Amino acid sequence: MREQVRLSKGKIGTKIVLLIRFAYNDELIAVSRHLGAYWNRQLTCWYLPFSKQHIEDAKRAYGRLRMVNFDKTIRYSASKPVSRERLVKKIRGIRSKQLTAEDKRRLRGFVKYLRGKLLSESTVRTYYIHILDFTIYLKGKAIVDIENRDVERFVEDVCVSRKYSVSTHRQVISAIKQFASFHPACRIENPGLERPHKSRFLPVVLSKQEVIDLLRNTRNLKHKAVLALLYSSGLRIGELINLELNDIDVDRRQIFIRNGKGRKDRYVIMAESFRQLFQNYLMTYKPKRFFVEGQKEGEQYTPTSIRQFLKRACKLARINKKVTPHTLRHSYATHLLEQGVDLRYIQELLGHSRPETTMIYTHVSKRDMLNIESPLDTLIKQMTTPQNKNNNNSLSQENF
Repeated sequence: MREQVRLSKGKIGTKIVLLIRFAYNDELIAVSRHLGAYWNRQLTCWYLPFSKQHIEDAKRAYGRLRMVNFDKTIRYSASKPVSRERLVKKIRGIRSKQLTAEDKRRLRGFVKYLRGKLLSESTVRTYYIHILDFTIYLKGKAIVDIENRDVERFVEDVCVSRKYSVSTHRQVISAIKQFASFHPACRIENPGLERPHKSRFLPVVLSKQEVIDLLRNTRNLKHKAVLALLYSSGLRIGELINLELNDIDVDRRQIFIRNGKGRKDRYVIMAESFRQLFQNYLMTYKPKRFFVEGQKEGEQYTPTSIRQFLKRACKLARINKKVTPHTLRHSYATHLLEQGVDLRYIQELLGHSRPETTMIYTHVSKRDMLNIESPLDTLIKQMTTPQNKNNNNSLSQENF
């Protein structure tokens, strides 16, 4: 019988922790360090913050080497994180109860129409939800009687009351335009549907030191590998979740992104410094198909889980910016630009269709801006020249 690893619930100071006990073993110690566990001399055991996620991670990691035994203090049952997709499905089911049989038939036809145009499943889901709301709002109104004023009222009564963002508002109008194309008998005139102007927000970008702090404060090996790959290769979160092990060429340091945004394939570079982390991650977690997998073998990881542990890591690193997985992609592009990489190569690595999309990073890059001298600095330098050195004209002087 294999030696056991015993997990129990305990308390260190005021904190509830997961205690990990096992006989001395170099392999198990290495696993503990990869999990981000801490050693406590007084209790002579390793420990992690007590949470269901840490229990599941410990069970999976130690279970590859030893039998894991749960203390009676732990009531544990494996559970799947609630993803955004599951929540959307639940809301969709509640709303669909307000539809007639004819409404449901039309919606099924609309979804079939969208898929026939080869739109992505994400776009199909988004448009479907908006048209579902629009259909409920119309309360069975005949297709031939629907006009532009109905759309305006829907925006006024639903979109405004729900405080939709500008981007969501634009999605609603795009969905209704597709709806009008699918139902030519309606009186909605597409040219008369105006979308609000797109917001021109500059992306949030982490400094290089903040990226290092973020990775240092991500103690879990799987989480660190995910965040490191998002930043080092500039991946979108959907691209990382769909990334398969067969698409990673370690020897050539290339990662093949299959069917990215806009149904485009591309290659990105793998950072040299990521290779060792990647090998350690493979040895510990042994994924079968995807780069990062869920609780079941071959099951895809969820975007919700990535956002959750990224939020925890930012809190530990004391990063107060609003950071999302896409922030790491923005940071990757901005840092490349500051290193002097040509904008055309950055566009290719990011998979942008238009150079205008990549140009936004020129507005947040500090490479050229730091070379611009403020006129105040110029004035101070002129006033402190040898001929004016006797004048106390520094900003630190009270009589400035």
